Amino acid sequence: MPKPRSKSAKKFAKTKTKPVGGTARQVALQALRSVLAGSYADAALDRYLRQASHLSGQDRGLVTELVYGCTRQRRSLDAMVDHLAKRPAKDQAPELLAVLHLGLYQIGYLTQIPNGIAVHETVELAKLSGLQGLSGLVNGILRSYVRRLEALEQGGPWCFPLPEDPIDRLGTLHSYPNWIVKSWCDSLGPEAAEQLCQWFNQVPALDLRVNQSRCDRATVIRALQGSGTEGEEIAPLPQGIRVRKLGKSEAAGRKVMELPGFKEGWWAVQDASAQLVSLLLDPQPDDIVVDACAAPGGKTCHIADLMGDRGCIIALDRTLSRLKKLRQNVQRFQLDSVRSLAIDACQWQEYVTVTDSYPEELKEIFPDGLPNSCDRLLLDVPCSGLGTLHRRADARWRQTPDNIVDIIQLQRQILDATAPWVKPGGILVYATCTINPPENLELINAFLAENSQWAIASPPAGSIPAQFAKPDGTIELWPHQYDMDGFFMVKMVKSTPLAAS
Repeated sequence: MPKPRSKSAKKFAKTKTKPVGGTARQVALQALRSVLAGSYADAALDRYLRQASHLSGQDRGLVTELVYGCTRQRRSLDAMVDHLAKRPAKDQAPELLAVLHLGLYQIGYLTQIPNGIAVHETVELAKLSGLQGLSGLVNGILRSYVRRLEALEQGGPWCFPLPEDPIDRLGTLHSYPNWIVKSWCDSLGPEAAEQLCQWFNQVPALDLRVNQSRCDRATVIRALQGSGTEGEEIAPLPQGIRVRKLGKSEAAGRKVMELPGFKEGWWAVQDASAQLVSLLLDPQPDDIVVDACAAPGGKTCHIADLMGDRGCIIALDRTLSRLKKLRQNVQRFQLDSVRSLAIDACQWQEYVTVTDSYPEELKEIFPDGLPNSCDRLLLDVPCSGLGTLHRRADARWRQTPDNIVDIIQLQRQILDATAPWVKPGGILVYATCTINPPENLELINAFLAENSQWAIASPPAGSIPAQFAKPDGTIELWPHQYDMDGFFMVKMVKSTPLAAS
């Protein structure tokens, strides 16, 4: 798996960013250099694309594919370099390694680019990047790769011996750290784990959720078709649309927010799995609902839509910058029932009793804070994100088992701090966008063992969530089985105290 390149990486990170210009591959190289030096892939890509206004929409699409693709396939590309070059990837200069990754990725993974063009353009990229003296080396390595593929009469990407160890084999072939592959093999078995590896290396789908209070699904699909964009219903979700093909204007760089109906508040971007969470919560008109980890607000707005914008929804998030996105969505959907506060849910009671900024309108509803006050509580807690690896290209390299230990502690802290807010007879939905058992069922079972007033409540028979529920009442969505993001969710009910005899 990719290993830290300590000395060279530090030197690389200090390199000043060159002015953005030139071809799509030059822009991609600059963004990839930033990622290899430690930047988040989405942030680096956004930064360089914003500065590369001269690129056409098609070229911007190529930049996106190269940066995200090379980031996802980092381990596999490193392994190719190990086989093709005299020096292993970990000992290569970062600038040269980034160029090689771009060339190998185009040859092995992008069938729409002829191998000859991929080799030529990568050699030219090396020259333009100050690697004139190594352009011959780049040419030799890439042509050697092409010859290997041609000898095996395959399009790519892998044409080298693989490790005998099954975990190491899958990690090398599909580009994941061994600890993630082992977790999936333990849960699913090797064959299904490989299917999951392949699924996460696909380009993510674009799912929309129709705002039923402002429009209907058929109208949105027709409007999309009018712009040359193909969308289809997501069964069995009543508000879900999967965009299968963007129109030429979108493929040329038009932003999603420019699709028909966005400005009018007809729909929001939300994966199918995430739409299930609010359906499981099943909020009712006039309920008091708390979304304790609300930003960026997709589920908050879905809850308000399901309630007909009647009732009170308190959306909390400790990060004000993330809460701004929620507030923008609330405004776009013209929702009156949502009250958002930049508060750490674990410190709510301190906020209520110590500060002078507790809103008057909330004092009327919760004069003593939130204990035993809300009908429904949604905890879409921070998690490792291992169910969304296709959407976050670098997450597989950023997460570690040690990080997850800290994440689990935070998840349990949030659950313990907020569960008392629910009224007797009320509902709590715990959800994560991960498929890592310690963050999901193991954590819930530990909580239930220590809190006898809580019990898992299976989704009602005939409901949409019931179609996905396991016998124990929990919902665990494996992407390769359902073709949607990996998610875990469970509904729990708080028992009503027995009356004194």
